[in-house]
Amino acid sequence: MATKTEQANNGKITLDRKILVSIINLAAKEIHGVYSVTNTNRPWYKKLFNKYDDGVEIKFEKNGALTVDVYVNVYIGVSVPDIAYRVQENIRNSLATMVALKPLKINIHVLQVECDAEVQDA
Repeated sequence: MATKTEQANNGKITLDRKILVSIINLAAKEIHGVYSVTNTNRPWYKKLFNKYDDGVEIKFEKNGALTVDVYVNVYIGVSVPDIAYRVQENIRNSLATMVALKPLKINIHVLQVECDAEVQDA
């Protein structure tokens, strides 16, 4: 289990991987135009060992820098570059305010474009 530990003047702060994944997942879902955060593109063996990723992969580099990969589906008719940029900014802001982390990279992977129920019925 990977954790992020920081030394503070009054003690140390340890963040579990699940906390970071849930913050990133919620930040991505807050953006209007994101249909879902999904892990359907991952191989079955990775899903078996990491059940709680929910379409988010985080890696801590050797120098302590954080790299984030988020896999999303978006609604039809939205600007993909605009959605990706807003998701990146929301994740960056959420991590900075909630846990005082500044990720080195935030990669947004758009997997599918989804229709909502009203468009499919027409």
